[in-house]
Amino acid sequence: MNLWSAISIGLKEIWAHKFRSALTMLGIILGVSSLIAMSALVKGMENGMREALIAIGGLEKVTVERGEVPMEQKHLADQSPGITMNDIYAMQRSPLAYHTLVPYMGLQRIYISKHGKWFNPWVFLGTWPNALDMNLHVVEHGRMFNEIDDEQARNVCVIGTSVRDALFGNPEEVGHEIIPLGETININGQLFTIIGMFQHYESEQVRKQRELAKLQPINNDKAPGGIARSKGYRNKSGGFVFELKNSTIYIPLNTMWLKFRASTGTNNIPDPRLSHFSFKVNDIDKLESTLQQTRNVLMQTHKGVEDFSFRTQEAWAENITSSIRNARLSGGIIAAISLVVGGIGIMNIMFASITERIREIGLRKAIGATTSAVFIQILVESLVIAILGGLAGLATSWALVKLLVMLSPADNAPQITFASMLIAFLFSVGIGLLAGILPAVKAARLDPIQALRYE
Repeated sequence: MNLWSAISIGLKEIWAHKFRSALTMLGIILGVSSLIAMSALVKGMENGMREALIAIGGLEKVTVERGEVPMEQKHLADQSPGITMNDIYAMQRSPLAYHTLVPYMGLQRIYISKHGKWFNPWVFLGTWPNALDMNLHVVEHGRMFNEIDDEQARNVCVIGTSVRDALFGNPEEVGHEIIPLGETININGQLFTIIGMFQHYESEQVRKQRELAKLQPINNDKAPGGIARSKGYRNKSGGFVFELKNSTIYIPLNTMWLKFRASTGTNNIPDPRLSHFSFKVNDIDKLESTLQQTRNVLMQTHKGVEDFSFRTQEAWAENITSSIRNARLSGGIIAAISLVVGGIGIMNIMFASITERIREIGLRKAIGATTSAVFIQILVESLVIAILGGLAGLATSWALVKLLVMLSPADNAPQITFASMLIAFLFSVGIGLLAGILPAVKAARLDPIQALRYE
């Protein structure tokens, strides 16, 4: 018997017992679809995490912040200077392999108001103009403050879109884009002029959804002023990092120092400490050596007191890798169990099929069918069931992932990959092959005389 004849007989057997075959394939269908859906979910999570990692500065970014003094140096705690501009000047003089050095000075309590509206930004910092490059900010309207603004300690600021939405109105509510350049806002009793506004940050998935919403028919509702608007003009960013960047206010570093920190130190003593500073290493492969060299520089400016710590994005990247690996492993095990259950179902149905066809198999062997021909026929029938179940599982997985897209967070939208589909399909075929071996061996070993006597 050739392969095509075996496949034809297998299809006829499946068609002759349609309901039984459908129930048998159900395990394979569920296993394949669950494996692909799990892989799509994990891929969506990975995309969201890595997109956020890039948005916050990338792997090259290193943040130096105040840390706890080690136990062996507790007696020197009162000599701890904290992070200051002396550290910045020392970094600039050193031959370290870094670029884009940025100091930050912040406040603990921030009250921002305009027209009776209040807002508490997540990020309010005095910094240098190159903070744009460090944190991958883009000024969409207006400009970033420059060195002259910083030198003269001007009351100017650059804001994120969440600040604009809270103080001047959300575009989705008023029906048009609001650009508050030249407007003044009250920050802790000081009037600041808005000279720039960052672009609205959002995940790639949310951006696609927003652009799709613009293509939908215009809603009949009218915004104030008679301007028609469509729903979903501005969606939430869908991720903490993007919301953080949207809720940012930057002012010049000297402005922060002279207008706020110089007069609000502890016990009326000016507080010259920075909140932290960041730099980007030139070569991520030399991160450890660069950190050690930076530590040596800071130990000199801190007079031997190690009251600082490093925060790198490498740890975040490692956490992403670990989380994705664990999610794939756990999800893969669950999906594999489903496929194994489907394989057991195939084995069951093949044993039942052999029992029903004992006389047929005995007759075939009696008229000259070889043991290998019977073995291959039963094995091919098992494979046909697995292949059909695998193909149906691929189709089902597409619908399942579409459902998950509607239910999952936008920045973690599931994404089907060709690799996951191929692995799931090959795994289902492999399960079908293994499930058919025992029934095929049983059929091949049947004695023709005993089989013909079977009632």
